[in-house]
Amino acid sequence: MKKLINSADSIVTDALAGMAEAHPSLRVDLDNKIVYRRSAPTPGKVGLLSGGGSGHEPLHGGFVGYGMLDAACPGEVFTSPVPDQVIEATKGVDGGAGVLHIVKNYTGDVLNFEMAAELCAEDGIEVAVVLVNDDVAVKDSLYTAGRRGTGATVFVEKITGALAETGASLSEVAKTGEEVNARSRSFGVALSSCTVPAAGKPTFDLADNEIELGIGIHGEPGRTRAPIAPARDLARIAMDAIHTDMPLSGDTLVMVNGMGGTPLIELYVVFAEVAAYLREKGAEPVRSLVGNYVTSLDMQGFSVTVCRLTDELTRLWDAPVETPGLRWGR
Repeated sequence: MKKLINSADSIVTDALAGMAEAHPSLRVDLDNKIVYRRSAPTPGKVGLLSGGGSGHEPLHGGFVGYGMLDAACPGEVFTSPVPDQVIEATKGVDGGAGVLHIVKNYTGDVLNFEMAAELCAEDGIEVAVVLVNDDVAVKDSLYTAGRRGTGATVFVEKITGALAETGASLSEVAKTGEEVNARSRSFGVALSSCTVPAAGKPTFDLADNEIELGIGIHGEPGRTRAPIAPARDLARIAMDAIHTDMPLSGDTLVMVNGMGGTPLIELYVVFAEVAAYLREKGAEPVRSLVGNYVTSLDMQGFSVTVCRLTDELTRLWDAPVETPGLRWGR
């Protein structure tokens, strides 16, 4: 294993220290492992909080800032944040209008955020939850009951973040987050495994000519293994799975996401195929992201996330954002 780390035990804290140095717009609590927007809390604004295991950067800490999250709780690598972290962060972003928890559907995340929300409610903080479960590949995987939460998390964080900036109520922001999740679907493909620093070896083995279809962001098994194929075929497999679950039409927001180890040139090859597929089905990719947004350490592969847009969701997507991971309009 070759990693740019000091030690497997300190990687998360060391990375958070680096984020604090690199991004003056953030305030990082190293003791509690929380990334805050420097201005948080904002009086009268719904606070947005998300989190999950580290190793998926820029998710979630890279999406803290104007127009997105007020704070993020990174757990250890591929490990849920603990309730005490979530409680501290919830209190730290509460500006009096309530706090929205954006939670990917993994058992540990769900339980720990749920416990934290209950304890915060006892202290008088109103908390709402949007559960992201956009992955169409499998149900009831190693890490979750029901569908996994993956790329749509970025869409929910961005769109609810834009709405929260307008002074919308907690119920309005939560309802919009639920709408984005309901209109989004994802599917991932792995060309290689990832290597968790503490393990020091690949999470699973793939032969040189094998890929995993429907992989999870922690390296969980997908639907099946298959021989490597041209990007055109792999994109079609992913899009067929999405279209079967949610027929595609109209204006769409599309993210072709790298898993951490895939060159951008290859992601653009995939995006061209995804765009062609959408047009075959009568849909149009009017907004797009191509790059690393929800990674799995050093895994090679890609995921596709599609959201069927409305005029209002498009407006909120286009609204200004200023975070380490997304920035436009300011």
